[in-house]
Amino acid sequence: MLLLFPELKPYATHRLKVSALHELHVEEAGNPAGIPVVFVHGGPGGGTDGSSRRYFDPDFYHIIVFDQRGAGRSTPHAELEENNTQALVQDMEVIREFLQLDKWMLFGGSWGSTLSLVYAQTHPERVMALVLRGIFLCRDIDLQWFYQDGASRLFPDFWDNYYQHIPEAERHDMIAAYHRRLTGADEIARMGAAKAWSLWEGCCSTLRTNPHVVDRFSDPHFAMALARIEAHYFVNNTFLEKDQILNNADKLHGIPGIIVHGRYDVVCPLDNATALHKRWPDSELYIIRDAGHAASEPGITDALIKATNEMAKLFRPERAS
Repeated sequence: MLLLFPELKPYATHRLKVSALHELHVEEAGNPAGIPVVFVHGGPGGGTDGSSRRYFDPDFYHIIVFDQRGAGRSTPHAELEENNTQALVQDMEVIREFLQLDKWMLFGGSWGSTLSLVYAQTHPERVMALVLRGIFLCRDIDLQWFYQDGASRLFPDFWDNYYQHIPEAERHDMIAAYHRRLTGADEIARMGAAKAWSLWEGCCSTLRTNPHVVDRFSDPHFAMALARIEAHYFVNNTFLEKDQILNNADKLHGIPGIIVHGRYDVVCPLDNATALHKRWPDSELYIIRDAGHAASEPGITDALIKATNEMAKLFRPERAS
């Protein structure tokens, strides 16, 4: 079973102004002459860390890592103004042009798969390939499943903390109730809501509860960005039209893709991946037994690294020429 590549420091770090308000943290690592690949993180609002660079062989890949608006080391932290899907797609174009790349490969999981797919459907001519994990189509059924009724039946013990945080009179719409608290003036209420929201996701992200994952999701800085930005996107239907990704799957024609999805993914159930795969003939789907949602689970890590190794073999002759 393949493990993450060794720890890797970036050889360049950039602060990229993408609007009067937002500034992005961008890193480059690996081989500057290698296959360009951009790591598209989840959430929205999740940010990146040192492991984000370690899914790619640094001898063959030019690795680009960035924190989306309001997330990670981008500023302002947890900012919702001028923060929407279309702005994030445009930011990726700004990064690509700044780095003077003609095309690049996209690597994204969960919300990162969503954003990668929307970018690829908007700019198919700029995409070499897609490696995606934990597909999230952002349909209403997907949001209702995890935040209102569905996953609650599989993890009733974890659900209780998330559910009890909201008064009974507001529980008919949990996302809206949390959004009110996360955007309110009461700082203590914002922090309490952020931790309850984020911990619910962290506890459910792995097949077997992982204390390291839970610790990350309970970190106040991480939780605030994740919860505020996710709730902001979800009350706005992630700024997408109904079934937008599936309805535009034809725009992925000719783009090779590898989809990796855990059999027991509770955050983004497997039907997200199977529905996409049926509409995207150029994709391969790998269903990982004994795995949930997180990229850190051994079976998913193994499959993702096999996928990037496979893509390196596919594109290496082109880059060498």
